[in-house]
Amino acid sequence: MASKLFGNSNRSKFGGERPVSQHSGSERDAEKQKKRRKTRSRLRPLKVILSILLVLEILYCIAIFSNIPFVKELREIYIKTAMSTMNHQWLATAFIPSDIINELVEAGEQAKQEQLGVNSSWDNVNDVTEAPTKNTAPTEAPTGGPAEPDETTEPPITQEQIDFFARFDEIDEESMLAYVDEHPEAVADGWDKIYINEAGLDDEGTSIRTTADDQVLAIDAENEILLIRVRGSGILGDYRGILAIAKDPARLSLGVSKDIGSRGQRAGEIAERYDAHIAITASGFDDPNGGGNGGRVAGGCMSDGEVYGTRFRGSYKRIELHEDNRLYVMDSYMGYSDDCTDASEFWPALVVDGKNALSKNHFFTEMNPRACLGQTRDEEILFLVIEGRFLDCVGTDADECVDILLRYDCYQGMNMDGGTSAIMWYDGEYVTRCSNERLPEGRLMPNAWIYK
Repeated sequence: MASKLFGNSNRSKFGGERPVSQHSGSERDAEKQKKRRKTRSRLRPLKVILSILLVLEILYCIAIFSNIPFVKELREIYIKTAMSTMNHQWLATAFIPSDIINELVEAGEQAKQEQLGVNSSWDNVNDVTEAPTKNTAPTEAPTGGPAEPDETTEPPITQEQIDFFARFDEIDEESMLAYVDEHPEAVADGWDKIYINEAGLDDEGTSIRTTADDQVLAIDAENEILLIRVRGSGILGDYRGILAIAKDPARLSLGVSKDIGSRGQRAGEIAERYDAHIAITASGFDDPNGGGNGGRVAGGCMSDGEVYGTRFRGSYKRIELHEDNRLYVMDSYMGYSDDCTDASEFWPALVVDGKNALSKNHFFTEMNPRACLGQTRDEEILFLVIEGRFLDCVGTDADECVDILLRYDCYQGMNMDGGTSAIMWYDGEYVTRCSNERLPEGRLMPNAWIYK
């Protein structure tokens, strides 16, 4: 009886024991897995972000604090490049600890100090052992008919050609003669009147080469001007620029803005004011917060004996043109030489008396647009401008500028104001690009070195 009574339960009343589903456990597991997948799905972006941040932090620590030579060199180039600009120093100061930046700033001051007392004398100018070998043209015209061809070279056969190659001894004779064969109109008025100009921004240049295997862009035989394309690669990318060689040092001077002291002019405007063929950047100028108008020269300068501005008293350098038509690199704190006619101040000195004048610690490695003025031991004038701050042309360092100048027998040379100011104007057009594409004609500046 007891078993019946207890067996007659509600569960049995409604059909006995409810069967347990065979799939209930697996369904619960599936739901749990689904929830876990949703959780992981929601967390995946966060994990990716955290992973990226971790990688960036590791890369940052390596880039900023590593002493691996290659990484350290890149870091120092980056810092010096940023700190050498007027408006983009934040690219260094916003991300790099101040003690690292200050260490490089102090190294820069030390590099400046090392150049004190490194001044021009021209004492060893006749030491031909230091001069690079240049193209040598015959010194006399052939007599008694055409010259017999040499087994190795075929010298020019006319006095005109001899005189031309003697004057433009940087030009490779073979490539020049080949160009003339293809373009006889170039010598229609004679070799002493050759005028070739393929130096424009949209021009590709000529097929003529120099003896150093650089491309010739322009030749003005009557005004004794040669423009050469210079190219190369650096640690951060490629660079390109123009080296202008002007043969008559008596035609060099420092041209100034017509409103110097209140407002600057562009390089081409200064050139046209002086009826010049070439103009490049010279002095820097006061540029508070990037708002300067190029009127107030930084440091001092001299144009045709008249002084403007106030000489730098620290460790800057000055390049002076004297009455003997020679350029002299001097310390800026020194007074102007008695026979100085034109001068500008900047830094660093690049070549002094035929020798590399840069600091031995290779401090001047920032990659920037450059402008340099120099003079060969034969007293020819060298105008060098390197473009920069473009994807296809980052600029170059001071060491590379020295190499280019010495390749063309520079005896005295100095760095001018570069960056956005660096530009070259030649015969009515700008032949190098300003680093600021919004300024196709460059910045307003207080002065420019010109070839009249």
